[in-house]
Amino acid sequence: MTEARERISRRSVDKFAQRRAQLAESALQALSELGYARTSLREIAQKSDFSHGVLHYYFADKVELLTYAVRQFEEVCVTRYDDVVAAANSAEDLKRGFGAAMAGTLRADAVMHRLWYDLRNQSLFEESFRADVLDIDEQREAMVWRVVERYAEFAGVPAKVTPPVAYATFDGLFQRALLQHLAGRDSAAEDLEQSVPRLLELLVCAGAPAV
Repeated sequence: MTEARERISRRSVDKFAQRRAQLAESALQALSELGYARTSLREIAQKSDFSHGVLHYYFADKVELLTYAVRQFEEVCVTRYDDVVAAANSAEDLKRGFGAAMAGTLRADAVMHRLWYDLRNQSLFEESFRADVLDIDEQREAMVWRVVERYAEFAGVPAKVTPPVAYATFDGLFQRALLQHLAGRDSAAEDLEQSVPRLLELLVCAGAPAV
């Protein structure tokens, strides 16, 4: 009887988690369109197939839903450049692949990146966001550093910056390109794709001949 109850309990937990994931995925669209400040659970419900009551059953409030939804998106995003690193056979391959990958995600996922920056900005005011934001930021930093570290190996020199500096530099470049892209500047993604390789070389080689 005990084992049977445990199996039933595990299935209930699994179903609850699956339902939360489905709801979060549905909510991402509304959140990415309207942003945190202009979105309530009721408005999210109106833009999805789920009622306000259902959302409130699975998530205590908008803060919990937003952090869960963004974390779900970031689980995929924080490995987006790993394939580029794995496929590169030279410093040149890595530079071009990294630039193309950053430009690609700018084009494909602009509204989701906008939501991430919205959440990060909100964490300056909402203490309940901060632990999650800091954790996601650390994962993003590690993702960027894997690229920088591999490029340094190809170049045969140690990187001239620390992981936080490398991340902050690429993140700033990407956020600027995102703003330009959202403002309708057609060249934003292409400019980013061209700037990333130059910045990578600068951060690693710092005046050494191009590799």
